[in-house]
Amino acid sequence: MPPQKAGLKMVAGKTFIHESAYIDEHCTIGQGTKIWHFCHVISGTNIGKNCSLGQNVMAGPDVNIGDNCKIQNNVSLYKGVILEDNVFCGPSCVFTNVLTPRAGVERKDEYAPTLVKKGATIGANATIVCGNTLGQYCTIGAGAVVTKDTPDYALMAGVPAKRIGWVSRSGDILSDDLTCPRTGEQYYETENGLRLKTDK
Repeated sequence: MPPQKAGLKMVAGKTFIHESAYIDEHCTIGQGTKIWHFCHVISGTNIGKNCSLGQNVMAGPDVNIGDNCKIQNNVSLYKGVILEDNVFCGPSCVFTNVLTPRAGVERKDEYAPTLVKKGATIGANATIVCGNTLGQYCTIGAGAVVTKDTPDYALMAGVPAKRIGWVSRSGDILSDDLTCPRTGEQYYETENGLRLKTDK
């Protein structure tokens, strides 16, 4: 069946929507974004420019996805999830939106927001418990379970996830001198994580 595109506001350009995908009313999809097989974009969702939604991704309702985000296969982004620009969501990573769910108890007014800041990477099969913020350029290891806020540039792993190191903007693991081995950029520690020495 062809996709449903009623009410879709699509920015002109090389946007691609696979014929098996469904786009509900009142969604916005930016220029250059690709939406692949069996995706469902639910009403009120805004997707930025040059994003990629892999097979079987569900987003919405009312989810905001920034520019240049890559969402790999089998990821569901529920109401309350916000992805800033350049976020990578690995295959089958999991977001929640209620802390104490019960099938027989209505809790739609208890959704806890999850903010994923720019440049963050979430590894395959990681779980992000709702109500937390993932700092900019952090890396969440495959299979980790995030239960609290994550510092900027933190390398997180384990169950529950703990910081085991630092990473650079390019995703490279930093040694004790906090210098990126790929770019030579230098970082320093703050109470919220790392900062580039060139940042104001």
